Amino acid sequence: MPYVNIKITDEGVTAEQKAALIAGVTELLQRVLHKDATTTVVVIDEVGTDNWGINGQPVTVLRKK
Repeated sequence: MPYVNIKITDEGVTAEQKAALIAGVTELLQRVLHKDATTTVVVIDEVGTDNWGINGQPVTVLRKK
């Protein structure tokens, strides 16, 4: 039973985009690893930009620059 966890910043990703990610990852695991789609779990975690850092700075700060 594959479990995939996708983490993204919470910056306006639509329900349709999330559905496409879930379907795409499931299809990829089916095609490449021959995994059963009915037992494949995909979870998307949306992380606030204050809680996501790059190069020592929160993304919130970087986006303001």
